Amino acid sequence: MLRPTKILVPTDFSDSSDKALKQALDIAKQYNAEVYLFHVISGEIRQCMADYCMSDEEFQNIETQMVKTAMDNIKGQMEKFPASKEVKVYTDVARGVPYEAILNEEKSKNIDLIVIASLGRTGLAKYFIGSVARNVLKGAKCPVLLTK
Repeated sequence: MLRPTKILVPTDFSDSSDKALKQALDIAKQYNAEVYLFHVISGEIRQCMADYCMSDEEFQNIETQMVKTAMDNIKGQMEKFPASKEVKVYTDVARGVPYEAILNEEKSKNIDLIVIASLGRTGLAKYFIGSVARNVLKGAKCPVLLTK
């Protein structure tokens, strides 16, 4: 029987991610596991567009602000759940392709359970499993719990 000790919860701050976090916190509480709440900033920021280029300092300030905003959002998400104070929760933000960053986090932290929302923020939610969740499910080395 699976007895997780490290649970990874990728979040995009959607209602579906809230449900995944709640599920993960319940499991963590039951098995005295650690929770790793993880957000990936996706999309490329271009330093130059059309005839304007930002300085390196301006570019770095934007990236720093994006990470700060994401960490503030993670903190706000955790505040919704009193159970987050009853288990050990680690938070992190990365940049990149979401499913690749999630799989890298799984490997680097030796995660033994991923709890992920089956649907994220993007379209056609009623009809398809989300592409990030699908790719995580295909590539993960540990069990994946899809929540809805």
